[in-house]
Amino acid sequence: MKYVIVVPDGMADRPLEELDGKTPVEAAETPNMDLIASKGVCGMATTFYEGLPYDSSIANMSILGFDPRKYFTGRGPLEAANFGVELNPGDVAMRCNLVTLKDGVMDDFTAGHISNEDCRQLIAEVNERLGGEGIEFYPGVSYRNLLVLRKSVEPSSEVRTRMPHNFVGEDVEANMVKVRVDEASKTADLLNRLTRESWEFLGDHEVNRKRVEEGKKPANSIWVWGAGVKPDMPSFKDLHGITGSLVSAVDLLKGLGKIGKMRVLEVEGVTGYLDTNYEGKADAAVESLGEVDFTYVHLESTDESGHEGNIEHKITAIEDIDKRVIGRMLDRLEGDYAFIVIPDHPTPIEVRKHTNEPVPYAVYDTRKEGDSVSSFSEREIMEEGSIPQCEALEILKRTIRG
Repeated sequence: MKYVIVVPDGMADRPLEELDGKTPVEAAETPNMDLIASKGVCGMATTFYEGLPYDSSIANMSILGFDPRKYFTGRGPLEAANFGVELNPGDVAMRCNLVTLKDGVMDDFTAGHISNEDCRQLIAEVNERLGGEGIEFYPGVSYRNLLVLRKSVEPSSEVRTRMPHNFVGEDVEANMVKVRVDEASKTADLLNRLTRESWEFLGDHEVNRKRVEEGKKPANSIWVWGAGVKPDMPSFKDLHGITGSLVSAVDLLKGLGKIGKMRVLEVEGVTGYLDTNYEGKADAAVESLGEVDFTYVHLESTDESGHEGNIEHKITAIEDIDKRVIGRMLDRLEGDYAFIVIPDHPTPIEVRKHTNEPVPYAVYDTRKEGDSVSSFSEREIMEEGSIPQCEALEILKRTIRG
């Protein structure tokens, strides 16, 4: 028996006037998701928890069965795991975006989906100018990078940071780092100083001058968020009793897989955007099932489109995932398997950030009959799904138990 979860990040949405009252999922052509919904059983699940951020780290931990209320310490340490950066007691890691600021406002949290090459050059400059004893910057994929504060600078993870995708169009100064406890004031001051100092040289860097000449957005600031310490989590196998693999373009998911001692699949050409190598992800996931019991396929393009507020891009991403990932996998899977499709959270076009509404999911088990749902959508599954609303934590465990 094999198990598959496909996660179109942020795919769930709300009805839109521009789509005649349909959601992007309802407006998209999704024959393969519809097949899974019609042959499987469906329900609604919660992926966020009171007191924890509405972040993909929380949602994907939950879908994988790792209770964030027990194991979440911050997003940064999960990303650090994929960078191969070892965190020692007293170290703090956090996400470091390259962003575009304009007239004191957060204009673009992706800096125009900056290329990996431009990113590497700019983060190298950031590390040279702002790094040093106990302060380390690491380049990642596109705008997604890492900052580590070592014990020597006496960092605190008790800082209050804003995810930049949650305040696009808002004043930057009002969203600088603040403290949760007084003891974190030194760390907050340090992070705000590093951010402001990045403004002094990034905008005039030759990479950004060239980007502006080419009509692209400059990466004229760093933005740090998601501070945390190394988590103490069980392995995926110890948690579920089966072996697993994971494929994703983003460091967060790959780091989560590595901390869970899953097999993390590397696929050439994955970007986390519309131009990602969908087929490569699908093929790698199916091939891995020759060696493991379970595979987790994470797709970021739907989330990025939601944050952009771009309806056309989101529908394109949904249709690509349906055809080029889900359909391709279904064509290649053999024997008995359970196939789950679940967004990790909504990223509605109208608000351009994560929200905490329940998400629809479908579980197609080749050994079982389905319920009365005929298509995969928020409305259809909410009205016709046979499974009572649950926490996403329960879905994989329940599926494995059969």
